[in-house]
Amino acid sequence: MKEEKVFKDPVHKYIYVDDEVIWNLINTKEFQRLRRIRQLGTSFLTFHGAEHSRFSHSLGVYEVTRKIISQFERNGYEDWPQEERLVCLCAALLHDIGHGPFSHSVERVFGTHHEDWTCRMLLEDTEVHAVLAQVSPHFPQSVASVISKTYPREVVVALVSSQLDADRMDYLLRDAYFTGVNYGTFDLERILRVVRPYKGHIVVKESGMHAVEDYLMSRYQMHWQVYFHPVTRSAEVILNKIFERAHALYEEGYSFGFMLHPLDKLFCKKLTSADYFLLDESFMQTVLMCWTQEQDEILADLCNRFLHRKLFKFITIDQPNNEVLNLMQEMLEECGFDPAYYFEVDFPSDLSYDIYRPGQTEKLPILLLNEVNGLTEISEKSEIVRSISGLHMGKCHIYYPEEMLARIDEHRRKQFQEWFGI
Repeated sequence: MKEEKVFKDPVHKYIYVDDEVIWNLINTKEFQRLRRIRQLGTSFLTFHGAEHSRFSHSLGVYEVTRKIISQFERNGYEDWPQEERLVCLCAALLHDIGHGPFSHSVERVFGTHHEDWTCRMLLEDTEVHAVLAQVSPHFPQSVASVISKTYPREVVVALVSSQLDADRMDYLLRDAYFTGVNYGTFDLERILRVVRPYKGHIVVKESGMHAVEDYLMSRYQMHWQVYFHPVTRSAEVILNKIFERAHALYEEGYSFGFMLHPLDKLFCKKLTSADYFLLDESFMQTVLMCWTQEQDEILADLCNRFLHRKLFKFITIDQPNNEVLNLMQEMLEECGFDPAYYFEVDFPSDLSYDIYRPGQTEKLPILLLNEVNGLTEISEKSEIVRSISGLHMGKCHIYYPEEMLARIDEHRRKQFQEWFGI
C-alpha cells in the first residue's frame, strides 16, 4: 500500500496494515459483520465491560501474527518460508469470520460449526472470496485449508491454530482487559522474542519456558474465573433453552407470532452463506424481544429472563445424586415448571494443555528448542505444565428458577435446604 493504515487498539496499542489484500478484506461486509458479534457471548451479563467484538479480536490476532512473522524476517530465519506470509496473515485475520450470534449456543442447538461457516464464506460467492481470488484462483482454498488445519505446512497452521497461537495470545489479553480481571495477563513481548521456526515446527527457545508457563497458567485461570463463571453459564443455559424451545415449536408446526427471515432457514438447516450473513446479535436480540410477546408461555418467559437478566439460580455440589436430581425435577413440575426448560445440570471441564502423544494430530504440542539437545515437549521440562495438563473437571452446578423455592410447600423446602446445605 502507498500509505500504511493504523488502528488504535487498547491491547496492542497500534495495529498496522500495509498489505492491500488485508485492507480490502477488513472492508468486506462479511468482516465488518464481526462488529455485531460479541467476542465473549453472554459474559457481558456477568462482566459488564465484556462488550468487545469478534472484529477487534480478529484484528488483534492478525497483529500478533504480523509481529511474529516480522520477527522471523528481521532475524532471517531460514526455516520460515517467506512466500507463506500473506496466506498466514489472511488466515489469522479471517479465522473467526464464520462465528454466529452467541456462537456456541446457536451451534449446539442447530448443529452448526463456525469453522465450517468460515470456510464456506471464504470459498463461496462472498466479498471475502472475491478479494482472496484476486491474489490467485487457488488462494481462497489455501487460506481455508490453514483454518481447517489441512494446509501442508505445519509452521503456517501452528501460528494460527495450535496450543501456542496468535488466536489464544490475543483473546486472553483482550478478554482480561475488557472483563477487568488480571488472570489473563502474560508477557506477550517476551513470548514473541523466543518463538522460532525450526525444521517445519513453531518452537520456543528453552530460555523462554517460564514465559510460556505464565501464558498457560493465564489460560487455565481465565477458563475457571471468567469463561466458566456460573452466572455466565446460567445465561448460556437460558439461551440454549430458548433455542431448544423455539426449535421444538417449529418442528411441531407452531404458528409463531414473529418469524423473521432467515430464522426459518436456520430451523430447517438450509442456510446459505447469504442467509448466514444476516445472523448477528442485533438480529437475534430483536427476535428475542419480539418472542417475549409469543403465545407460548415457556418461550416468552425464557426470552424475558434472558433480556432482563432474570437468570436461573444455581447450587454448587461435588457430585450429582440421581435420586436428588429426580426429586428436584418433581418439585419443578409441582410448581408448574417444565424441567426440560427450567432445569440444567452443568459440569464444566477444560483441557488447559494437551500433552502430545505419538500419532496425535489434533493439537500441536509446544516444543522447546535447546541448541545442544534439540527439541523437547514442554511438559517434560515443566512441572507447572504437567500440573495443569489433562482434563480438569469443575464442580457440578444445578440451575433452576429462583421462584421454585417460594412455590413449594414447607416440607419440600426443608428437604431442599437439607440436600444442599442452604
